[in-house]
Amino acid sequence: MARYRGPRLRIVRRIGKLPGLTRKVSKRLNPPGQHGSALNKKLSQFNIRLREKQKLRYHYGVNERQLLNYIKKARKKKGSSGRLLLTFLEMRLDNIVFRLGFASTIMAAKQLVSHGHILVNGKVVNIPSFACQPKTLVKAKVSSVSQNLIKRNLEFSESLVLPQHLSLNKESLEGKINSLVNRKSISLVVNELLVVEYYSRKL
Repeated sequence: MARYRGPRLRIVRRIGKLPGLTRKVSKRLNPPGQHGSALNKKLSQFNIRLREKQKLRYHYGVNERQLLNYIKKARKKKGSSGRLLLTFLEMRLDNIVFRLGFASTIMAAKQLVSHGHILVNGKVVNIPSFACQPKTLVKAKVSSVSQNLIKRNLEFSESLVLPQHLSLNKESLEGKINSLVNRKSISLVVNELLVVEYYSRKL
């Protein structure tokens, strides 16, 4: 699941807009499948919670085990488990690279990080799940391949709104994390409390 290779628009039609999965917009409004046109179908409470959980998995590109580990980590800390869960996911290096506009999707950002195109505080980090902290500097590697690739992505990302907790210097291709993410700055429309409720039966 961390590397979903199937049709992405099919997932978007099923569970809603996922900016981290694809920028494409489907011309079809109905959900996929033979009975997709049955829009008035009433969903069970389990199905509603499952869909919210699937949004997180597909958007951030994490598998079931990773998401469950983030839930366990969030429940051990003080504060809202749902907010902490989103904070952990948003502060992942692959997501930071995506939010800065260095990559078109989170899946593309994973590839950039894995191939060693990204520097964190001056050092190459090739782990997409690396947890970034405030005052961390994220920069393109000093090589023509890395910089040309990221410059090209930034040109296509000009319409994207940079979240408040990040700042970007386009000339030096360097981004800075100013603070932890604000809930209002999260681009994904999701009810994180339903995700916590979904996993509460497993913990």
